[in-house]
Amino acid sequence: MILSAEEIASLQATKTIGIIGLGDMGLLYARRFTEAGWTVCGCDREENYTKFSAEPFEVLKNGHLVSRKSDLIIYSVEAENVPKIVKMYAPSTKVGAIVGGQTSCKQVEIRAFEECLPEDVEIVSMHSLHGPRVDTTGQPLVLIQHRASDESFNFVESVLSCLHSKHVYLSYQEHDRITADTQAVTHAAFLSMGVAWHNCNQYPWETPKWIGGLENAKINISLRIYSNKYHVYAGLAITNPSAHEQILQYANSCTDLFSLMIQNNGDELRRRIYRAKEAVFGHLPKDHALLLDDDLLQQYSLSKIPPEGKQPNSHLSLLAIVDSWSCLGIVPYDHIICSTPLFRIFLGVTEYLFCTPGLLEGCLEDGLSKTSFRQDDLNFVIAAREWSSIVSYGDYDLYKERFVKTQNFFMPMIGEANKTGNEMIKMILKRVEEQERGEKK
Repeated sequence: MILSAEEIASLQATKTIGIIGLGDMGLLYARRFTEAGWTVCGCDREENYTKFSAEPFEVLKNGHLVSRKSDLIIYSVEAENVPKIVKMYAPSTKVGAIVGGQTSCKQVEIRAFEECLPEDVEIVSMHSLHGPRVDTTGQPLVLIQHRASDESFNFVESVLSCLHSKHVYLSYQEHDRITADTQAVTHAAFLSMGVAWHNCNQYPWETPKWIGGLENAKINISLRIYSNKYHVYAGLAITNPSAHEQILQYANSCTDLFSLMIQNNGDELRRRIYRAKEAVFGHLPKDHALLLDDDLLQQYSLSKIPPEGKQPNSHLSLLAIVDSWSCLGIVPYDHIICSTPLFRIFLGVTEYLFCTPGLLEGCLEDGLSKTSFRQDDLNFVIAAREWSSIVSYGDYDLYKERFVKTQNFFMPMIGEANKTGNEMIKMILKRVEEQERGEKK
């Protein structure tokens, strides 16, 4: 329950909010809390102390100082570093404080809190399901009341209310399962696209075979992912056990479907894909309004090549997403309340491909009979298997190396891609809201 304006004003006179880790999301929280009238302090690595001198909140040299004076402490650090950082600063936690974290894998975070924090410290964790450059208004914000009184939970919820997000209440186990279900496979798909283009030394917006609405969505999403820091995706993929299984399944789905295409085994390919379509989209009513269409997505192109230059495409990457969901028993619509902006695009794009009359069959026919895309599909399969191997080994350094190399390859276009991607996201969120209003009527 969010407190009244008078109650919040009273708390703002006596409470301090501390942020440990001033990366993109830590800064977003610290600035928004400060703008809302809260007293905020924060820290990053000590060598970065002077970097934040112009911030509107108090910047301290380390987490010990933040922990000693803060009534609510939020750890905003990479998932791989959470146990080490919590162990370092937990002993300095203010008596009776509330502690939470922003990581995408809560199992690791909660375990660190339970092992390191004093018993008199309460635990309320959170996770904003979007990136730092997305408007927080209306976006899902998961709140986890793990070890806290209702009074303390209401205080934390009231602090976060200045983000104007949509609050979702889960346990940490539910959070990790849902984030894996909604993000692991789709992140793997678009990370793999980037690596495949990089390995081919190919900028897709300069190539006629990547023309069209669906291709625009793929390019924009992939470049948007590579515009972020590697740990945003590595943390979810490596620390969340459910994500391991799903990323492996995605690599296997890519391999299996491509094998059926090059064997020209149309009967088995169609059987498997239409089974996946029924499992994932079979519950949709016949009059279900599709979120996206090719004409609409055509507006968000990075390419200067005219749309009539479109070429056949198997859309293996999208076929494998739905096949993976089917093999894992995941119905993505079950988790729509926790959907990130990118997930809504993933779902809208796959829904359009699978539910537009004639489009899916055309892709399958292209995959079976056209050889012009075989090399691209092969490179994509290799990239998907590479990501799966990196995740299965739990190797953060190798993950970073692979991610950063591809990121650097696309760097000249990332600024424009982010601008175009933001416009696309705004359009999609607007259409989601329109659909939701229509369904309520």
